Amino acid sequence: MKIMIVDDHADMRRLLRRIVSGTPEGTNEIIECFDGDEAVEQFSFHNPDVVLMDIQLKTMNGFDAAEKILHDEPNAKIFFVTSYDTPEFRARAAVVKAKGFISKKNLSELNHIIQTTLPKGGTL
Repeated sequence: MKIMIVDDHADMRRLLRRIVSGTPEGTNEIIECFDGDEAVEQFSFHNPDVVLMDIQLKTMNGFDAAEKILHDEPNAKIFFVTSYDTPEFRARAAVVKAKGFISKKNLSELNHIIQTTLPKGGTL
């Protein structure tokens, strides 16, 4: 499985990579992007199965990047992973049609949340 991690903090990208990089079934391919512009550009090139997108990014924010990606690929599976767990951000994620919203305080739930959205037989 290909997983794109979009976060402007290298330490957070490393942490997310550790959480999702390997499973008993095999190793996932990880694509890292440091901002929304790069995510939009790299999405069509890599066509990842899942995108883990921060909201507060330099240049283009995560909401705008997700909207652009979903405009071109409506079936993209984008999960917002953010420190800003507010009702307003959750509502905006729903409007954007993200597959999920995960607080960085609950990263231990990340694999389970993503698993429940994959098609039957899909693995993370």
